[in-house]
Amino acid sequence: MAESKNEKLFSSNPDAAERVSDSQNYGSTNFIKTIINEDNEKNVYGGRVHTRFPPEPNGYLHIGHAKSICLNFGLAEEYNGLCNLRFDDTNPTKEDTEFVDSIMEDIRWLGFDWEDRLFYASDYFDQLYEFAVQLIKAGKAFVCDLSAEEIRDYRGTLTEPGKESPYRNRSVEENLDLFERMKAGEFPDGSRVLRAKIDMASPNLNMRDPVLYRIQHARHHRTGDKWCIYPMYDYAHPLSDYLEGITHSICTLEFEDHRPLYNWCLEALELENRPKQIEFARLNLTQTVMSKRKLRRLVEEKYVSGWDDPRMPTISGLRRRGYTPEAIRDFCERIGVAKANSIVDLAMLEHCVREDLNLRAPRAMAVLKPLRVIIDNYPEDQVEMMNAEINPEQPELGKRQVPFCRELYIEQTDFMENPPKKFFRLSPGKEVRLKNAYIIKCENVVRDEKTGQIVELHCTYDPETRSGTDKANRKVKGTLHWVSARHAVKAEVRLYNSLFTKDDPDEGGDFIENLNPDSLEILESCMVEPHLASAVPGDRFQFLRQGYFCVDKDSTPEKLVFNRIVPLKDTWAKIQKANK
Repeated sequence: MAESKNEKLFSSNPDAAERVSDSQNYGSTNFIKTIINEDNEKNVYGGRVHTRFPPEPNGYLHIGHAKSICLNFGLAEEYNGLCNLRFDDTNPTKEDTEFVDSIMEDIRWLGFDWEDRLFYASDYFDQLYEFAVQLIKAGKAFVCDLSAEEIRDYRGTLTEPGKESPYRNRSVEENLDLFERMKAGEFPDGSRVLRAKIDMASPNLNMRDPVLYRIQHARHHRTGDKWCIYPMYDYAHPLSDYLEGITHSICTLEFEDHRPLYNWCLEALELENRPKQIEFARLNLTQTVMSKRKLRRLVEEKYVSGWDDPRMPTISGLRRRGYTPEAIRDFCERIGVAKANSIVDLAMLEHCVREDLNLRAPRAMAVLKPLRVIIDNYPEDQVEMMNAEINPEQPELGKRQVPFCRELYIEQTDFMENPPKKFFRLSPGKEVRLKNAYIIKCENVVRDEKTGQIVELHCTYDPETRSGTDKANRKVKGTLHWVSARHAVKAEVRLYNSLFTKDDPDEGGDFIENLNPDSLEILESCMVEPHLASAVPGDRFQFLRQGYFCVDKDSTPEKLVFNRIVPLKDTWAKIQKANK
C-alpha cells in the first residue's frame, strides 16, 4: 500500500505527528477566560480583573516567560483591567539588578507596559513579617530547630505520613521570642526556620508544615542588610498578591499542588477579597531547554557566549538573533492556553517569524560563499543600475538600485562542473538568469594551480535579455542571486542552528551531551549589496534564496556582522499543509 502524505512526512520523525495533532487544539477555548467570565457574572471582584507577572530576578527571561507575559498583560488589556510587574526578590543570594534591568527591557520590547505598577516582594517585607507574627499568635506557625535534612526526613513520603517536629508545640511566647531573635540576627544560617502548623499527614506534601521563613545572612540588592530572614516564595506569593489587590493569580502548572498552601496563607490570616490562583501549562519547545538552572549552566560553563547568545531561547537572545516582538506575540496567541502539558514544535515558532518578516523585511542579495564570475563580453568599465524590488509584499516601497558590472560573485554551490540531472543552476555550456539582470552562459573554468579548486568562471552574457525589457522573455530554468565584485561590501555572517540535536535535550541524561556541535557556523568572507553598508544593529533583511538575517550588535561600519534569523525553508507550513 502506498504511503499517505502524512505517513511520508512523519516516517522519519514519529513524534511530529503527535505534536501536530496537539497543535490543532491550540487557540481553542481559553479556560482562564471562562473562569474570569464566571467571576464577573457573580461579581466576585466587583468586575475587576487585576493580574501580575512575578519573575524572580535570578536570570534572563526566556520564550516560556513570553507566553506568561502575553497572557497576564493580554488578559488585563482585554478586560480593561490592570497588570502589575512584581519582582519575586526573596532569595538575595541569586538575585541581581542586572536581571531586574533585563526583565524590564524584555517586557517593554514585547510591547507591554506596567505603567506605575512596578513592585517588589521586598516592598512587603515588613508586612509579611507582621503577618507571620499574626500566624504565631494564632497558633498557626512555630519556630523549628530541625536542620533542612531533618525536615526532609520528617516530611514523610507520598505513601507515608510525616512526623511532627519535636518543636511543633512550643508556646506562642517562645515562638514569638525566637522569631524576633531570628530577625535580630542572633542565629546562624540554617539553624532555625519558621514553619506553618498545618497537617503532617496531609496527602499533599506541600501542606506538611511547610517552611515560611529561613535565616539567610545575605545582603539584599534593595534592602541591603536590614533583613537576615527571608520569606519563602509560597508564603510571599499569595500575600503579595493580596496586598496588591490581585484578582486572578495566574501560574504555571507546576504550582497546582501549591495552590492549597496559597489558599491556606490567605485563610489562616482571615483576609477578605482573596485572590484566586489559576494554573496553566507552561510552554515546552522541542530542541530547547526552559530551565533557568540549565540556561545558567550554559552561560557559566561558556557553552554559549552569554544570556543573549542568539542560540539561547532567552528573549534577549531571540531579540539579538532578529526575532520580532510581533512574531513572538503571534506565536503565543496561536499556541493558546491549555491545562495539560504538551510540546510545541520549534518549527512553529520559526514559521511565525517567517510570516512576520516576509511582510516587513526588505530584500537584498548576499553571497555567503563567493565564487568569482567574469563576463568576458561585457564592457570592462561599464556599470548598470538594475531595478530590484524592495519587498514584493509592499509594492508601494518601490524599487532599489543594484549595480551590475563585468565581475560578479555567485554562490559556490550554484555551480557544478559535472552536474546531475535536474541541476538547473550554472555548469559548463549551460545558461542561467542573474536575478534582475541578464542571462549568462558558462564558457570556461579556472582552477587554482596548487589545489585544483575552482576559483573563477568565465561567462558570456546576452545583452538582449536584460530584466524588465521587451526582449527579456527568453526562458531559462535557473535564476541565481549575485553581487557586483566592484561594489560588494564584505561581511561576516553567522549561521545559527538549533542548540540541541535531540527534540528532548534531556534524552539520555545530561542535556549537555546533546548540544549541537554545528549550532553556529561563521562565514567571514561574505559579499553583500553595497546599500547594506549603512545597515545598523537590529535591521532585518531577507537575503534572496538564503533566509532572513539581522545586523548583530557586534556590527560596526568597518565590519558588518549578520545573524541568520531563520532559513527560508518552512517545515511547519509543510506539516500543516500535509495535515489538512
